[in-house]
Amino acid sequence: MTSAEPTLTADVAVVGGGFGGVAAALAAARAGVRVVLVEEYSRVGGQVTTQALPALDEHPHVESFGCSASYRAFRDDLRAHYGGTANPGGGWVSRLCVEPAVAQRVLDGYLAEAGVTVLTGRAPVAARVENGRVHDVTFTDGTVLAATVFCDATERGDLAPLAGFATVTGSEGRDAYGEPDAVPGGPDPAAQQSFTWCALVELHPDADATAVGPAPAGYAALRHRLSFDIAGWDGGVHRYRMFTDGPDGRPPFWTYRRLRATAPELAVLNWASNDCAGYDPIGDPAGAQRAGRELTAAFVHWLRTEAPREDGGRGFPGLRLAPEAAGTPDGFAEAPYLRESRRIVVDRPVTGHDLAPLPGRARARHLPGSLGVTWYHVDLHERTGHPAPVYRETAPFTIPAASLVPSGAVNLLAAAKNLGATQVAAAAYRVHHGEWAVGEAAGALAARAARAGFPVHAVPDDPALLLAVQRDLVAAGVPLAWVADVPPGDPRFAAVQLGAAYGALEGERAADLAVDPDRPAGPADLAALRRVARALGADPFIPDPDRAFGAVLEEITR
Repeated sequence: MTSAEPTLTADVAVVGGGFGGVAAALAAARAGVRVVLVEEYSRVGGQVTTQALPALDEHPHVESFGCSASYRAFRDDLRAHYGGTANPGGGWVSRLCVEPAVAQRVLDGYLAEAGVTVLTGRAPVAARVENGRVHDVTFTDGTVLAATVFCDATERGDLAPLAGFATVTGSEGRDAYGEPDAVPGGPDPAAQQSFTWCALVELHPDADATAVGPAPAGYAALRHRLSFDIAGWDGGVHRYRMFTDGPDGRPPFWTYRRLRATAPELAVLNWASNDCAGYDPIGDPAGAQRAGRELTAAFVHWLRTEAPREDGGRGFPGLRLAPEAAGTPDGFAEAPYLRESRRIVVDRPVTGHDLAPLPGRARARHLPGSLGVTWYHVDLHERTGHPAPVYRETAPFTIPAASLVPSGAVNLLAAAKNLGATQVAAAAYRVHHGEWAVGEAAGALAARAARAGFPVHAVPDDPALLLAVQRDLVAAGVPLAWVADVPPGDPRFAAVQLGAAYGALEGERAADLAVDPDRPAGPADLAALRRVARALGADPFIPDPDRAFGAVLEEITR
């Protein structure tokens, strides 16, 4: 496709300013290259800003390990805004709930300090590509951006198909990889997960009930699905009340995703009742927007007029939409919360099998070429044509370099929920810290490729290029493997992380997330260390079995 002459150039262009896009831009800028970030909506931040979901979905170890130095700094800086309060909103779904404006302020500060050029209110509409190389991208306002490397961090995975690269939507089907949680049979592109158009509401307990307006359009048709109760992953019904524990001991609905604990209290509505299924937010975003907003409007009205109160009455008229907090005219989120996007086609996608717990091992299956870590359960909401939700446990897992490179791409990377994974596996990567980790990995890879001039598709299969990117990441405090007891400040961090990424954790050290680097290397360790040494081109002869495991890794990863 032809385009006008470029009006802007960069070493790395990040298209999409959601959580993954911000992380990619910061990682690339950290490496010293010129970065331009272009976002469709009015602000960067995605889940924590425009989607109004700054109640962070995270893994249980996040307070102590299992995330990068940059993500930990983000969490620390959010808390610092509130004077160090651990969970300012007090929402029980998350260890850290804050207001969108606070998250936006922190992210904007990071990007400004890093020297990233940020353009908002622009979506990609065309790409000029030749032999797998993206030369430039044209946006809705006519801006033409040329770059050495592009990162696709759009919410729907828009750039890859614009550039002519194959993508997948919906489910690959159970026949493809034998995943029990895939839909039966062959591929079903329409079987996309439900999405949510969130809204922010404030609580004004003394409000006059007469202030509640008329029911929104479509309320009568939607009324049957509005409730505090939800279908649980365990097959039962979980019962909730507004401000007190539910009949079966469930904590209050109101504090589920509460973002502000001081008056007027603020919460985000992201519940089964406004979980919008049966639409196509990727192929028909306008139709999905109408349906999603109508459903949330109905839920707000139900809460204000019909929701059961603890005193036996009905409705909470003191709930009001909060435009100022949402940063929108009406209190609805600026953008939908999408649980999946298009996913790039790669030679071998990450599957649900790759994330599954393994007997005797604390981590998921070892995948070569790790560029980061994340962890969440497989969390599949209702899919079109397949209403049953899925919750399946996983073990701590990684982000392989091969999952970021579209098949045939010279200079394009996935940097958000669009990585090369099946629908089942992507449902475990999609949450806040997972999207950040994917973006950070893509940004580091993009910067290295831009500086050194190699095609991104070479990285997964070229040991020297892969190792160079991995060294960049660990130098920035990004873990490549799950290690509980060697933090980024430890002088052995890089050695242990690189060794673990190449298969050093075997025997007893595979059974626990703590690797005890001061303990001598046992027989299983020695065999694994020899394999790591050969993979890294070091001397595989490790003569002294009494040497500390961490010391041996420092020697062979030097």
